[in-house]
Amino acid sequence: MLIKEKLETFAFSPAETVVVDYLLTAPEALDQLSIQEIAAQTYTQPSTLVRIAKKLHFDGWKSFKKHYLEEWRYLNKHFTRIDPNLPFSSTDSLMTICKKMAVLDKMTIDDIFFLLDHDHLSQAKSLLLKANHIQIFSQNSNLLIAQDFALKMNRIQKNVTLSAVRGEENYDAYNLSPDACAILISYSGENPNLLALNTILRARNIPTIAITSIGENRLSQECTCFLPITTREKLYSKIGNFTINTSIIFLLNVLYALVFSEHYDAHLKHLKRIGELVDHRTISNAVMQENERTKKAPS
Repeated sequence: MLIKEKLETFAFSPAETVVVDYLLTAPEALDQLSIQEIAAQTYTQPSTLVRIAKKLHFDGWKSFKKHYLEEWRYLNKHFTRIDPNLPFSSTDSLMTICKKMAVLDKMTIDDIFFLLDHDHLSQAKSLLLKANHIQIFSQNSNLLIAQDFALKMNRIQKNVTLSAVRGEENYDAYNLSPDACAILISYSGENPNLLALNTILRARNIPTIAITSIGENRLSQECTCFLPITTREKLYSKIGNFTINTSIIFLLNVLYALVFSEHYDAHLKHLKRIGELVDHRTISNAVMQENERTKKAPS
């Protein structure tokens, strides 16, 4: 749940409610105000602000203020032009829909890049490089998206498999070797099946990388490494999982690129060598022409 949502739904005392209303209506002002100044503007005491922070499970006011401002900036930084849930309307022309979908994808990439940070990406890279086997757990379309990641990783000899048989996920989790790593993908981060899997994996000391939404969901809090994705869509009141899918694809591509970069020359040499042996497609476009040999289009 987002901090904003907690402020809107948690039970507060009358004095706390006055402060909460101020926080919700004027978050942009917090950066320049001290706790004493906010208390003065709301006719309350600094201790009231501290109690609010504690109710929301923060160590104190400074911690709350930092995280609340970060969340507010994220929610207001991108997606000012297009609704990710309803990016086009019934009256839009063909090319207007095309343009809006292009803008939506671009905004999504900018959005997720804003969320990512060096330390978490570095941790994820380290976990993937150390693992002799990588298992992906998810459901429905997220598993389909992850297939491309598994294919690319397997081609550079990193063993990646998907738990694609419903009901077998727990067996897969218990059967993973101690030197494995797991990737769990869930937009809500509250999927009971994935949370149960994460519990199994944690008990077996198998590190988990969670690709999920922001907002302190259980999966993000209980995994080994949390990688956030764009968090703009409702669960079902929308046309499609456009920004979610784009985010997951982008993030998995980044993880693949990080692993590839560790042994860049060796991986590239391997792909070229195997490609020469197995890829016998004919081409008619010079852009696709390989330097090593000439592939002629059929007459």
